[in-house]
Amino acid sequence: MKFSVLNTDGVARAGILETDRGSIHTPVFMPVGTVGTVKAMTPDELKEIGAEIILSNTYHLYLRPGHEVVSSLGGLHSFMNWDRPILTDSGGFQVFSLSALRKIEDQGVHFKSHLDGSMHFIGPAEAMAIQASLGSDIAMVFDDCTPYPSTHSYAMNSLFRTIQWAAQCKELQREGQALFGIVQGSLYEDLRKKSVEELKDIGFDGYAVGGLSVGEPKEDMHRMIRFTAPLLPYDRPRYLMGIGDLHDVLVAVEAGFDMFDCVMPTRNARNGTLFTSQGRISIKREEFKADKGPLDPECECETCRNYSRGYLRHMFLSREILSMRLNTIHNLAFYLQFFRNMRKSIEEGTFAAFKNKWDMIIL
Repeated sequence: MKFSVLNTDGVARAGILETDRGSIHTPVFMPVGTVGTVKAMTPDELKEIGAEIILSNTYHLYLRPGHEVVSSLGGLHSFMNWDRPILTDSGGFQVFSLSALRKIEDQGVHFKSHLDGSMHFIGPAEAMAIQASLGSDIAMVFDDCTPYPSTHSYAMNSLFRTIQWAAQCKELQREGQALFGIVQGSLYEDLRKKSVEELKDIGFDGYAVGGLSVGEPKEDMHRMIRFTAPLLPYDRPRYLMGIGDLHDVLVAVEAGFDMFDCVMPTRNARNGTLFTSQGRISIKREEFKADKGPLDPECECETCRNYSRGYLRHMFLSREILSMRLNTIHNLAFYLQFFRNMRKSIEEGTFAAFKNKWDMIIL
């Protein structure tokens, strides 16, 4: 994997991340395909709207169908018919957020499956072995995702556990698979700084920031984004995990982050909330019942080219499967176009104007 910063506008960066399965232009949004599919989308549809990389999840694929099964079927790329890059999250956040029962030890985490209540264990060795079996292009270290709120003492202990696990993951890195370290430390600047220093000493192909958007106030999230970004190595991709609100994305890109993922566009699509150049709308509203116009006149996706707002409202209220598909196609197309336009603004030196424009729109 090779990463290059090609243009800057202030601290905002436009770069390229080159892998054996294709190049990724940054800033980049990674659609979330948690269990081996981006919900309601085919791989060809993802390519048509410009997706260059997707994200899948170690925790979910380990539980079902099992990483051994995926490996026996040719690995994750073959399994899901996607020949472009895949990043796999290590499962640390899902153990934190989904398991009703978990016991953290220095060696890893015992947890109860959210599927059937069975008990399992994942530590650094298991997380790396699972990701190797899946065959993702970019793997993530196994981390202890610190909850909010946390005391300084708890966050510090959690941080040092994450650093210990990161070092173990680095020793187990598979040849041909990039590995990103994950910065933790809750809302404590001294701990975030310590986390970055320790991870840099270990040395990773990229650096991610986790443990944000877990319930903390927005101003605290933005403070940590702005504090942490300049500490990260300039010549490595910077990944802000789980952040998808576009106003938050603008803050993060302005601070120097490159990579993002979130379920916001797909989950909102299935619930009838759609993102447009005029702002966010709820397609279920009565005002759209006889609306002949496209969802977004500035969008050229399949949904906007071929279907009216009135039809999209009818599909949603009728609970048709097509509603989820058309809404998801649009929301992801909107996100990916937003990122392309944002990248262009960095290349042209107009990022501040781009950010100011979108800061005025409710997204």
